[in-house]
Amino acid sequence: MEIVIFGAGSLGSLVGGLLAREHEVTLVGRDDHVTAVRRNRLRVEGALEATVAPRATTDGTALAADLAVVTVKSYDTRRAADTLASGRFDAVLSLQNGMGSEAILADVLDEPVLAGTASYGAILREPGVVECTGVGDVVLGDRCGGRSTVADRVGEALRSAGLETTVSESMPRRLWEKLAVNAAINPVTALTATENAAVLEDPAADLARGAARETARVARAEGVELSNREALAATERVAEETAANTSSMRQDVLAERRTEIDAINGYILERAAERGLEVPTNRTLAALVRAWEQGRNLR
Repeated sequence: MEIVIFGAGSLGSLVGGLLAREHEVTLVGRDDHVTAVRRNRLRVEGALEATVAPRATTDGTALAADLAVVTVKSYDTRRAADTLASGRFDAVLSLQNGMGSEAILADVLDEPVLAGTASYGAILREPGVVECTGVGDVVLGDRCGGRSTVADRVGEALRSAGLETTVSESMPRRLWEKLAVNAAINPVTALTATENAAVLEDPAADLARGAARETARVARAEGVELSNREALAATERVAEETAANTSSMRQDVLAERRTEIDAINGYILERAAERGLEVPTNRTLAALVRAWEQGRNLR
């Protein structure tokens, strides 16, 4: 299968590198990373290892492939959609943090847009080198739920390259569960400069649990069946499985770049306001991260 990875940062490079073991992959990324991949190939290190030679470019316009996997930051989704619209794809899969990106892609693109989550840990150590900090899985499916033959084909392509992949008929619930996990782990670890394990113990645990419970309550108001118990269990499970990992939001803070707070805790605030719900923990976490961004002129 011909696959374009649009947004070859940490996760995109890891997923693209693993897919390149079996498929024809094109990475769309920043100049220094693209140059390094062209010169020395892409090296995957850590929990998974591979050295592959995908195509790499900084120009994502007018590309054609069987599949485009979108891994850009959530705030870059509109720009990515406009660029992808200049090309031709059989399907587009979002593997992005937060909520709302799939709807943006679907508004712009004619191709089927699949929703997905990825729990693989990844850090781009240097141009051309990505470290897998934890083996996870990919869950994908129709963004509105239900059976999808397109999702079945994409799932099989990922599995054939060795990626642990599940095709789900309940992606709305899966997305809200992941949102609860991200809302609980990402801002807490970013603000406290800790690894994911920090949310398993007090005082951070109480804060993380509050964010997860509030997210589940908003999900139910949106018509998605996600109990508080399920959201808390998912948060604890992910924190345990990725205990030594550095969350994507903490990576952003360390690099002093804009975070995805708007698509995570900020999204929860927006949906809660529409439903007349109070989500004080998410409001506080969002305010603190946004204040940090403003202090560094990132907003």
